[in-house]
Amino acid sequence: MGHDHAHHASAGASDRMRLGVAIGIVGVVLVLEVVGAWLSGSLALLADAGHMLSDLIGLVIALVAAFVAARPATDRQTFGYQRVEVFAALVNGVILLVVAATVTIEAFGRLTAAEPPEVQTVPMLLVAAVGLVANLVALAVLRGGSRESLNMRGALLEVFGDLLGSIAVIAAGLVMLTTGFALADAVASLLIAAMIVPRAILLLRDVVRVLSESAPADTDVAEIREHLMGTPGVVAVHDVHVWQITSGSPVFSAHVEVDPEVFASGRAGDLLDELGGCLSEHFDVGHSTFQLEPAGHSGRSGREHAAHP
Repeated sequence: MGHDHAHHASAGASDRMRLGVAIGIVGVVLVLEVVGAWLSGSLALLADAGHMLSDLIGLVIALVAAFVAARPATDRQTFGYQRVEVFAALVNGVILLVVAATVTIEAFGRLTAAEPPEVQTVPMLLVAAVGLVANLVALAVLRGGSRESLNMRGALLEVFGDLLGSIAVIAAGLVMLTTGFALADAVASLLIAAMIVPRAILLLRDVVRVLSESAPADTDVAEIREHLMGTPGVVAVHDVHVWQITSGSPVFSAHVEVDPEVFASGRAGDLLDELGGCLSEHFDVGHSTFQLEPAGHSGRSGREHAAHP
């Protein structure tokens, strides 16, 4: 367990460093895109800048959440502050939806305008190309922490959306440069908004799963129960609960009925170690709680609850 805590602390420090680097990259590109949108008159570039602004806010929130989540557990916050990462991901998802709605409204305004504003394609393409390279660098920086943290995965999705946005802006610029189709800029803006929405929904779905204390998507409760039943001395397993404090931090609890011989021979401690080791080795569950009961105890408990509701 000491190794697990050390690994988690090391991973947290690494995630914070990645977020700090990404914030610097996104912040610089954001300024460039705002200036470029002003000079070129490109809505697609401005939409991507708005998307990057939401991402910058999300990354800052994620960094603050990562620092708060690293605080140790207390008597009041018995699981620590890891769930702050989930609330940060919730805020990120909402920001993404707001940006998508704003961009969509503005794009339709340009598409229905009698005379769409003129767009300078050369500065638009230059800034979008810089944004593309910067987003690739930020994506590479964040990628290492994305699998272990919902917070980091949300940040990664946001930067990936910026990458797609830069590609859309470049494509629109090339179309306008080669064909003169001025509405390509507004169309690209709608594409950027369309790319934002699914990512926001997926992120919010994961947040709901954690906050509703659902079992992790990749966890088979029946399979866990079967593994525990295969442990010598175990007679039955009931009242099984599996949930997550945050992404990648599953928690397990169960009542385990055992042979009377387990208590008589003083093997209860060894059995607890076996059960905990089973979950840790086969299901990557680091925090588990078992209540050992003599065989048949669940039936008596049920009758007692029926008699005394």
